Amino acid sequence: MINRTLILSIAFAGILSCSTSKKEGTVEDTSQMTTEPTVKTEQLITGYEVIWGMDFLPNGDLLFTEKKGKLHRKSGDKITEITGLPTINTSGQGGLLDVRVSPQFNSNGWIFISYAGNYPGGGGSFNLMRFKLVNDQITESKILLTSNSANTMTGHYGSRIDFDEAGNLFVSVGEGGATSYGGANSPNKNAQDVNSTWGKVHRITQDGGIPARNPILAGNTAPTTVYSYGHRNPQGLVYNPFTKEIWEAEHGPKGGDEVNIVKAGNNYGWPLVSYGVNYDDKPVSASPTMTGVTDPIHKWIPSIGACGMAFITDKKFKSWTGNLLVGGLALQYLARLEIKDNKVVKEHKLLDKVGRIRHVRQAPDGSIYVSIEGPGRIVRLVPE
Repeated sequence: MINRTLILSIAFAGILSCSTSKKEGTVEDTSQMTTEPTVKTEQLITGYEVIWGMDFLPNGDLLFTEKKGKLHRKSGDKITEITGLPTINTSGQGGLLDVRVSPQFNSNGWIFISYAGNYPGGGGSFNLMRFKLVNDQITESKILLTSNSANTMTGHYGSRIDFDEAGNLFVSVGEGGATSYGGANSPNKNAQDVNSTWGKVHRITQDGGIPARNPILAGNTAPTTVYSYGHRNPQGLVYNPFTKEIWEAEHGPKGGDEVNIVKAGNNYGWPLVSYGVNYDDKPVSASPTMTGVTDPIHKWIPSIGACGMAFITDKKFKSWTGNLLVGGLALQYLARLEIKDNKVVKEHKLLDKVGRIRHVRQAPDGSIYVSIEGPGRIVRLVPE
């Protein structure tokens, strides 16, 4: 139930100037659309713990996950807990993570979740599972992807799920392993090991197969699920409907959070390079760039704790249409990024200091849903 309404105030954060050549298929230039929308926020639910993921069923019902290992369905004013989840490992940054509904749900009935499980012999595992719902109970579950080594530091699982127009599923997975110390001599190079599940963006079919056009990475003779590699802790992933590309946001170490455009077979550098430094203030690398490594299109120093992403496509948001929203955990605001020619040209702050912004999704009606921590709640941004 909506229990409070307020007018959203907008604070501007500085301007980042960039230039690039015009790319075919990029979002239309909205610089002439100078009318700012009036946006109100409506609180939908509150009193939960960490609400990690959320998505919508075709009938308008909202599914949302709690990190502590619970999946809920909001239908009207009624919220019901879904039963039948697998064993969830909630240690550290583990838990029940993202949830997404298949774009072909009306014909296949599939829902997908990512979560941390228990790796045989100790430590955590990453898992992507598909299932159906019958009377608010999970049925016909199938594991589509599971990690091939343990995560013993209990952090950096990622993860987000999204789909492209062909219906392929993308899932981001953090580096896992025993440590997150960056540098050429890092003891954890999962993200650079193209045969490790960890530190990747994977692309798979909704049946769990490998799309024929997945890249063949160095040392391999055939495509695998790995689409890109060199990712540290990618907790944001979204399909850009304007350019037909996957965009990703990940946590840097101390500074150096990134927004990347994910290309098939590309290396995004971790742990070899970073715009941030290690937590002991020692540099990760002498230079943040390296031959063969794709540079981020945007970075934050200090880190905002980038988490959750959504493109605004509804024209009722006026001059915001085409902007990218990125949640900030550490700095506790929702970043609104103006995009031109696949570059970030200006950043604005929304919902500043209301709590840790865990996720953001555009609803089927065009409104924006935002999950916030402390307490776990979901608010909706509605243009008037």
